Amino acid sequence: MADTKTHALTSLPSKFTARFSRENTKQRTEPGCTRESIMEKITEKVLLEKGLPKANKLEKITSINLSRMGLKNQDLPVALLNKLSSLEDLDLSGNMMQKLPARLFLPRLRLLNFSNNDLEDVTSLAALSGLEELRLDDNLYLTVSDEHKVMFLLPNLKFLNGKDISATASHIRHVNSEILMKRVIGVWEKNFSLPDPPSSQSLKELEKKFVSAACFQVKYGPSSLNDYTKWRVEMIAKEYLKSLTGPEKEEEEDMTLETLEKETGSPAKRKSHDTEETSDSEKSWKKRTLNPVATPEASARKSSQLTSAASVESSPRKSSRLQGTPQKAHPKEVSSPRCLRMKTPEASPGKSCRLQNTPKKANVTEVTVTPTAMGVKKNLKAQLTTPKACSSTKAKNGIWKTTKYQVPKEPARLQPLHVLQCHSKQDSREDFSTQLWACAFEPAHNNSNADAWSQSVATCGGETVCVIDCESGHVIKKYKVPGEEFFTLAWTTVLMAREGGCARSCSILAAGGKRGMVKLIHPRANLAYGEFRASRRTISMLRFSPCQSSFLFTGAYDNKIIMWDIGGLDRDYNFKTSQLLVLETCSTPLQFCLPPHSPDTHLISGCDNGLYSFDIQLSKNIQKRTVEMEIVFPVYKKSNKKKNYRTIDGLSFLTEDIIASKSQMQGSIYLWSWSRTRAEKGRKKEVPAVILAELQWSNTEIPYLSLNTCPGFGYVVCGDEQGRLWTYHITDAAKANFKSGKAVPATEVLGWPSLVRNGTGPIEGPSINSVAMDPELRYLVALSDKNMVVIWRRESV
Repeated sequence: MADTKTHALTSLPSKFTARFSRENTKQRTEPGCTRESIMEKITEKVLLEKGLPKANKLEKITSINLSRMGLKNQDLPVALLNKLSSLEDLDLSGNMMQKLPARLFLPRLRLLNFSNNDLEDVTSLAALSGLEELRLDDNLYLTVSDEHKVMFLLPNLKFLNGKDISATASHIRHVNSEILMKRVIGVWEKNFSLPDPPSSQSLKELEKKFVSAACFQVKYGPSSLNDYTKWRVEMIAKEYLKSLTGPEKEEEEDMTLETLEKETGSPAKRKSHDTEETSDSEKSWKKRTLNPVATPEASARKSSQLTSAASVESSPRKSSRLQGTPQKAHPKEVSSPRCLRMKTPEASPGKSCRLQNTPKKANVTEVTVTPTAMGVKKNLKAQLTTPKACSSTKAKNGIWKTTKYQVPKEPARLQPLHVLQCHSKQDSREDFSTQLWACAFEPAHNNSNADAWSQSVATCGGETVCVIDCESGHVIKKYKVPGEEFFTLAWTTVLMAREGGCARSCSILAAGGKRGMVKLIHPRANLAYGEFRASRRTISMLRFSPCQSSFLFTGAYDNKIIMWDIGGLDRDYNFKTSQLLVLETCSTPLQFCLPPHSPDTHLISGCDNGLYSFDIQLSKNIQKRTVEMEIVFPVYKKSNKKKNYRTIDGLSFLTEDIIASKSQMQGSIYLWSWSRTRAEKGRKKEVPAVILAELQWSNTEIPYLSLNTCPGFGYVVCGDEQGRLWTYHITDAAKANFKSGKAVPATEVLGWPSLVRNGTGPIEGPSINSVAMDPELRYLVALSDKNMVVIWRRESV
């Protein structure tokens, strides 16, 4: 894992607004300043005085203002500036600089204000590869070509002169480069060949002729971009020729920003997916092209990085919990050895638990995504259809046949197996503050048993998504997006084209968070292959359809649920998304579930202000839809100014008809009938839920503690604010004995494992935000708000 300090992008616009609101006149020197006096000012003492926070060492400074000092190129003491190893924010505006000095190394710099200077050579900015925001206003000599160069050279750049350039930059780095690359190769194949035998002199002359011919023949874009096009063509031509003549080396490609990592923290080397249609020379070329900088989009051949969305808002989830709701205090911070001991006399004695290393109207027209640096092939035959990754099949009457489970009569005996700390910021052992939000088990690819699932579980929280092997406790894959905060994820199975016209199924993981982007990951190939924007606001929920596995529902803080078709994959991981439906809610969607009998007709969504049902049938020619029915609960009658019971933060089907749901502050869990509730609808928009039973639960006011179910074992599980897991074994006998008005006690409350850290004593139980069980209840996974993943195992496994 790269040990690079991440920067909260939510603070960037406000910083720049404050800084750039100063007077923007071109003031070369302060009154009375001579060049000698300026030179005297750039000393360690002055840097300490101008830097923030105030410190006695340059290494501790994160922000510094050197604006309006009449500085020229030679006035910057590079050796001294290089000591600013933690610098994130640098203001050089209002000076007389033509370029940045050579050998300037500021690895953590994220914001640079270079406005109101005499900048001529933007290539000098390439050394600052970590820049996310840049100001170049009022540099009179810069052109639109220079802006294109900057967007190509700085792979992490999201804002240029205060504007979001993510989409433009992605096009320049990938689509534009792919087109130019193909045209350069065309010039070579039509007019040139390698000398035989090659010599240094002949190759030098060949390079000169080839570059000159390519720059003359390759034309692309408007005339205002001729300078940029010539610059890129020259670069591409030289690299292509070098790839044909130089020795081929296996290079571990740069995955600095968004990385799929092994447990050890080293970047995972991605598999090559070159096709036979690609010539040997082109294969070698493609390995090197488009990698002078770290590209932000993923490809099977290029990079696993994805373009970072620039629309970022402060974390709306429990990172700042609902105002007015109490929050359990965190324990005192303690030193962090990686291994914790569990004091569990009755549970697996001797086993150690390990700590491993702005709303925008949706456009319902089809959206095309170019996820790879290779670009979309022009002659794709047809969009791939994907397999129906579920155990249900559709009968002639339109009702889906669902699996009938034989619920065991005896409850499961669960014991803690591992505790992992795998979502730490900068891989820090001291991070017990990152909140983990969602987890889900990976579907297996066993056609003989469609219900078979693997023992791999995906978890998300903070900047990372992890895939964990439950049995060993090893983090097999890790995907990181600095500045992101992931809130939700979902698995599906899609078809990927192979040679000879056949296709294979592969498990795909989708993840989303505060940037509004859905990241698409193929973990088994160590590849983050694409992304698309689902919303301008934070994504709160993702869910794939169980009957059409390419259909993805996204919920966001713009109060919209959108149904997408992400299609299948070709051999180069190209894919195509289209927007199918927009469902409008009156508040933020938090939970989704689809009725097992009719997953293609209705979607039920738990929202911040109630529970709603939507008609999602595609046969109806209405692409924007409102709520079909609101389902209300008895607890709503208790609502007052201090307590609001309408936030539905837990929702899941226990059987093909019974739904388990809960409200914030409710202190219990309802089991209610979907079919009987729908039968009460008639013409009413508001329908009372037909309650079958009420399960006793923790009396807490903390929101977003979601529940989950395991239909095969008849289990409902929900964590609480003390790290406990309330488990309910709902057998057929229990259903027959449901009594209205009397809360059913938990079958078992699993206590927080007694974790001990060397020299500091026990760790108190945190809030359990999310739980997941595999269909066979071999494992139970719980995520906490203190960066801990707890894995429980059923004893009989």
